[in-house]
Amino acid sequence: MNKKILLFGFFLIISSGLFAQRDRVEYLPSFDKKKLHYGFYLGMNQNDFKLNLRESTIQNANISVEPSIGFNVGLIADLRLHKNLSLRLEPGLVSNSKKIRFNHLTTSSNPQDSVRDIGSTYLHFPVVFKFSTDRYKNIRPYLLAGVSFDYNFSSNEKNQDDNSSGQFRMKTNNFMYEVGIGIDIYLYFFKFSPSIRGVFAMNNEIKYDDDPNSKWTAPINFMGTRGIFLNFAFE
Repeated sequence: MNKKILLFGFFLIISSGLFAQRDRVEYLPSFDKKKLHYGFYLGMNQNDFKLNLRESTIQNANISVEPSIGFNVGLIADLRLHKNLSLRLEPGLVSNSKKIRFNHLTTSSNPQDSVRDIGSTYLHFPVVFKFSTDRYKNIRPYLLAGVSFDYNFSSNEKNQDDNSSGQFRMKTNNFMYEVGIGIDIYLYFFKFSPSIRGVFAMNNEIKYDDDPNSKWTAPINFMGTRGIFLNFAFE
């Protein structure tokens, strides 16, 4: 599914740019002279987890993640630092769900003991640099790079129950780094900017069970988000 989103995103960006080049009239000619401007974005995402397992714990531990498509929405504040460089704040909400399968625990008597459904809603706060090329007609490709803070409203970090009671816990505060590409398309009334970016966790997000030998969390050395965001910005 990640490959499908990537292919769709690249196709959308390239086709949008080719379509915009057909217009001979240059729209919003003074837009990029603004020191500060605002906007909003809508989009979709697919997040799963990068898992590193410990070798010295449960033998034959086998854990897999099944991601699904989620949605994101947020605001944009863009500060122009240079004609080809700007600093952007993009606070928003991100919603998605994942299913974690502890395959080494699958039994016919209690199959649900090996599955955890994780529905997550995040406050996603990226701070990114936008590196833009010079404008050509009504298009302007760009690169994105930066960091973000995620507050997980659904983490259950402070919940006293753990996996022994059927509760999978994660950390509430997490940090990511982001890289992406996109294209600005200047239209008659506004600027439309489709972009695609990768989001990767810097810290371990798992909240370990109280039992250090837990058959759910003990095998996990690191669990961090990795995701693809496809955003449609209106500025």
